[in-house]
Amino acid sequence: MQIGIDIGATKIESVILDENGEENLRERRECPKNYTQTVETIKQTVFSLDKKLNTKLNVGVCHPGIHSTHTGLVKNAPNCYWIEKKPLQKDLRDSLKREVFCENDANCFTLSEAIDGSCEHYKIVFGIILGSGCGGGLVVDKKIVTGTNGLGGEWGHNQLPYLAAKKENLETSILRESEIESFISGHGLSKKFLRKYGKKLKAHEIFKAFRNHDIEAEKIIEEFKINLAMSLSTIINILDPDVFVFGGGLSNEIDFFDEIENLVKKYVVGREYEGVFLKPKYGDASGVRGAARLGRKVNF
Repeated sequence: MQIGIDIGATKIESVILDENGEENLRERRECPKNYTQTVETIKQTVFSLDKKLNTKLNVGVCHPGIHSTHTGLVKNAPNCYWIEKKPLQKDLRDSLKREVFCENDANCFTLSEAIDGSCEHYKIVFGIILGSGCGGGLVVDKKIVTGTNGLGGEWGHNQLPYLAAKKENLETSILRESEIESFISGHGLSKKFLRKYGKKLKAHEIFKAFRNHDIEAEKIIEEFKINLAMSLSTIINILDPDVFVFGGGLSNEIDFFDEIENLVKKYVVGREYEGVFLKPKYGDASGVRGAARLGRKVNF
């Protein structure tokens, strides 16, 4: 069995998986938004689970951002700013007196779906997280591919493809404003709607208006489809994944994946793509399940 811990902006979730992937226990605590208290909360959670099962278990932790293999510090975690530039893995290992594996939450989501989720029969799995931001993870042969800098799968921070940028009349010297995330994330859609129409709507409200045939919302979502398709095509042209699996709150609003698939084919080499677009089997639970999988081959 393994313990999985998911650190989020508002909660710390834990799960125990047995060797067959069955959940034995799931708990949730409020995240204290303070680094020292976060480490202490995880410590209390793990020791409590150890006591309940009368055994010492492996621990995997997923969190926003990247655990740098060079510095040992967490980076690029704006949604959990209190763990930014902190030695999270080292401090958890010292606190728990055992091996702890920390990994990006999108990578854990993808790993979970690749091992026993909707993508278990595929070799190259790319996870797409569309929420307030835009993340991703890459799993090949049931193993996370992070890269030497821990940046594997971070497609959302690529620059928007040229044709899409031109269509957006994009003129900015701020690189962050021209990233893919700025155009297909929830925050990106809201900012774009405000910029174009002077109306402050959240992403789910824009999608609701789109489904009600609001003309302004329809224009925004049609552009969203093209930007998403162009951005996915850049992944295909480099990695050619067997399957994309979509997670995150914004992806739950999308009911036109077949249309995205057809659009993608316009932008890939050869104008053909036989990959598959799937929803996750475990939904939002995939992150913590993937975290539990991190230490599955380690014995004490």
